[in-house]
Amino acid sequence: MTQTETMTRETDRSLNLLVGLVVVAATAVLLGCLWWLGDHSGGRVSAALTLTLFIAVCSGTGPLVRIRADRHHLTSTEAAVLIGLGTLPPATVIVCTALGVAIAKGVLRAPPIKVAFNSAKDTLAASSAALSVFLLGGLPVEGDELRLFGLLCVAAAAFTMVGEAVVVPAIALATRTSISQRLRANWDIRLALLGVWTTLAFGGLLLVGRDDQIILVVPLVILCVQLAYATRLRARAEREAWQKLAQSTDEFNSVELDGVLVTAVTRAAELFSADEVEVELGSAAGRPRLVRGDSEGVRYDGPPSGAPPAPGKLITAQLESHGSKADLGELRLRFRGQVNLSEREHYTLRTFASALCTAVRNAGAYAELARLAAQHAHDAAHDPLTGLPNRRRLLEAGSRALQERAVRGITALLLIDLNRFKEVNDTLGHTAGDEVLVEVARRLRTAAGEEGIVARLGGDEFAMFLRGLTAPAVAAHRAQALLSTLAQPIDLDGLLIGIEASVGIATAPSRGGMEELVRRADIAMYEAKRNGQRTAVYSRAMDTADISRLALGGELPRAVAEQEITVSFQPIVDLATGEAVSAEALARWQHPERGSLDPRRFLETVERSGLLPAFADAVLNQALLAVATWREAGFELPVAVNVSPRSLLDRRFPAAVAARLRAHEVLPERLTLELTESLTLSQLEVVDEVLATLREIGVRLALDDFGTGYSSLAMLSRVPVHELKIDRDFVGAMETSAEAAAVVRSTVDLARSLDLVVVAEGVENEQQRRALWEIGCTAGQGHLFSRPLAAPQLLATLRRGTGGRLGALSPPLHRAGRVIRIPTGRRVGDRDAEERLPHWPA
Repeated sequence: MTQTETMTRETDRSLNLLVGLVVVAATAVLLGCLWWLGDHSGGRVSAALTLTLFIAVCSGTGPLVRIRADRHHLTSTEAAVLIGLGTLPPATVIVCTALGVAIAKGVLRAPPIKVAFNSAKDTLAASSAALSVFLLGGLPVEGDELRLFGLLCVAAAAFTMVGEAVVVPAIALATRTSISQRLRANWDIRLALLGVWTTLAFGGLLLVGRDDQIILVVPLVILCVQLAYATRLRARAEREAWQKLAQSTDEFNSVELDGVLVTAVTRAAELFSADEVEVELGSAAGRPRLVRGDSEGVRYDGPPSGAPPAPGKLITAQLESHGSKADLGELRLRFRGQVNLSEREHYTLRTFASALCTAVRNAGAYAELARLAAQHAHDAAHDPLTGLPNRRRLLEAGSRALQERAVRGITALLLIDLNRFKEVNDTLGHTAGDEVLVEVARRLRTAAGEEGIVARLGGDEFAMFLRGLTAPAVAAHRAQALLSTLAQPIDLDGLLIGIEASVGIATAPSRGGMEELVRRADIAMYEAKRNGQRTAVYSRAMDTADISRLALGGELPRAVAEQEITVSFQPIVDLATGEAVSAEALARWQHPERGSLDPRRFLETVERSGLLPAFADAVLNQALLAVATWREAGFELPVAVNVSPRSLLDRRFPAAVAARLRAHEVLPERLTLELTESLTLSQLEVVDEVLATLREIGVRLALDDFGTGYSSLAMLSRVPVHELKIDRDFVGAMETSAEAAAVVRSTVDLARSLDLVVVAEGVENEQQRRALWEIGCTAGQGHLFSRPLAAPQLLATLRRGTGGRLGALSPPLHRAGRVIRIPTGRRVGDRDAEERLPHWPA
């Protein structure tokens, strides 16, 4: 038996006991009155019948009030009893009261227990009124209206007090509320009615003394008062219901779903006087869940299939989810009896259900936001493929460890770089490469133990931070053991492969902190790779071994500040017309001593120095400045800028691009960012967010050197690009290699099917230009049109034009108006092939 059923049975027993006591007491009073009437029969049978009928009318015509599954009449029996006490003996009035109330409740088809209870309750109330009048001298009082009115007031007070003493505990038990709460409910209206009934009785007795027929008017007056009373009571009930509804919906502000459901169950039980309330949530709100309870609290909370059966009539309301096809669930009111809600209650129920639905959605949204915040915080500090801490997390944790004075022993960092890992990706695919990285991460975690910190710095580079070592040589010993662990074959679908690695070892410096420790371990790792060793321990002599690279790293801040980083522009040309349609920005370092340096000489140093954001911003700034300058001269020429893969690992990169676009007032679609295929699929999961943000800004994306890497198609399926660029090696080999020509043709067909722009790099002669145009390639760049030029030189070239055409860098393939025979290999789609131009922004 459930707790709810137990409480219900206890309540029913208490009610039955109360009813029994009241009925027994009233029966005793009636027996006494009948005994008295047997000895003092006065023969006023017609008057007694009239009073009985009068009491029946007053008891049966009151307004209805629903308490849970029961409907109660609010009667005006007091007025009839008071008039009866002024015209008939008290015993007759008591008997007439019992008969009149019983007749009224029987006509209304009330259950026998209610007939007995109401008849007994009013019998006891009438007895108390008669006793109080008898003790004060009795009625009627001739010629003393003031004393008559006083006696009626006393009798009315006695009637009401006894009636309330019997009714209030019964209602409190039925509604499971306190007796004091029931006494306070509508006390002002009850008190006003008491005065009205007393006044009516007083007026009725005065009029009856003059004309007996006037008594027929009194029921009509009482009926009018009852209607006014019912209207006032219903208005107050509706006002209180709306107040409770407002209070309930205010409590739905909880951001916790558990709090929302507890509030819904307890408040709905109180608001609708329901015996029990259920809220069932379906899969649209998460996992299926049922919460059941009453005004006292929740009785069940769990899966719907595990809920114990519960009897009673259900009135339901759907929790409609406006943003989804499926509803969130259902709100149910359970009554242990037949109940019909009023129109106002149905509207209140729908409003309550709507507020509950909103609260459930809000709680779900808050829970999802909290989960996403925790997930984002975790993702920001961990590698998504291996789950290891990333570089940022390693620097933070290492810095805290170095600052802890309580740490004893030597702190060391092992920087691990896998050898020939690219061969695994190129031979077996990136999925196999990812499996290798995950297994390497697992082995490193095991080797590090609880005290060590293992991080993935990017690509195939890992780090292990060790504390509490007894001597520097212990770090080298750990590195050897680590390499032995990594050398154990890894099973990739039946293929066993071994992993080789190079390890750079550095101990914590006296100053410089964690970043200096990483730098030293990095130098040692490259020293091991350079010399073909498995491990290398950092020493100061190693800094001079790569002095050129380190010197460039030290000069980079000066180069960026003094604008030694310059940008040249190679135009991209419409192959058919020879007109420039865009330009690619090519960065150079104009070193004061070493001359012009190609990015391949210093880009790795830039990426490892932490100056990549400043370098990328300098290149982007010059490129967009050139676009603005060309625009002022009348040439709307977009620009393409190469992006380092590491820039796409920086979530601040899109904001920096947007800031530069705003600073130069350049539309986002005027900028194309060229991506390389040097990103593994695991890294793509990291850069997805950055690429999506760049596309939202409006920046165009291009995939550079398409077809040269193993992952060309995989990259194209993952990266939402606008443009493909064919590598110059394929273009140069088209005339002599059928395979190269096939690659170019398939790339053009693929771009056309995906509605992408395709640009051929390295166009050196007219034969290549015409061959590219005939297979459907619309744009190209190369020395045939122009070498890389500074922005002012390119502007001058555009102004000079070719053949009197501004912006043209080469004569058109065909003269205007000439009939052109489209080559059989050149497809014609919905648009004419000759008019199919790149989708450059207007």
